[in-house]
Amino acid sequence: MAQELYFRQLLAGRQVATQHPAAGQMANFMYLIGDPAKRETVLVDPAWDVAGLLAAAREEDYKVVGALITHYHPDHCGGSLFGLRVEGIAKLLEEESVPIYVNKHEAEGLRKVTGISETDMRKVDDGDTMQVGDIPIRFLHTPGHTPGSQCFLVGNRLVAGDTLFVRACGRVDLPGGDPDALYHSLTGKLAKLPTDTVLYPGHHYGPSETSTIGDELQHNVYMKVRSLDDWRRLMGMAP
Repeated sequence: MAQELYFRQLLAGRQVATQHPAAGQMANFMYLIGDPAKRETVLVDPAWDVAGLLAAAREEDYKVVGALITHYHPDHCGGSLFGLRVEGIAKLLEEESVPIYVNKHEAEGLRKVTGISETDMRKVDDGDTMQVGDIPIRFLHTPGHTPGSQCFLVGNRLVAGDTLFVRACGRVDLPGGDPDALYHSLTGKLAKLPTDTVLYPGHHYGPSETSTIGDELQHNVYMKVRSLDDWRRLMGMAP
């Protein structure tokens, strides 16, 4: 029998951060992943509305025991964004003293963006796992959007941050972006997951809130590229 899982997808501007002037435009997804037996949960990319996220957990009697960060952009972890101050993990730590799980390649950037301390972070690597209650969560390092971008695999659910969206993928024209690395993350790692793996993206940019790896392999142009040269042409680069 499959292990029971607590899993919630919350959209900024709709379920949380409904009063923030920019949250609805950014359309960030945040997630709660937990163990129903132990009543413990972690928050994925807690930004925009920390109080709202904590309230979502508490209203169902869950204790927040950690935060998982897909990457260090302020709309996913807090900080300064286009002149706006976005609350995030620094605010979370004021409310709950919990570990912040970040890819080891992203830790210094996360510290600079959010102001949290070295001791607040748990640095993880590709293939590492952590437990929330008795639920295992596996970390997949998927560089490209940023050097330390990571996805979280929970059973057959992939929380992909800004690496892979429904019918799209993350930008590579921001500081730290690497087009070639994203190609390898998409085609060499995520495309090899079981086709029934359910995709949960970091933003609501596509026609639906979720998809599957199988559907993306069929319909997402960025997942159908057959060579690095073709990818570079798609991204507007010289092969």
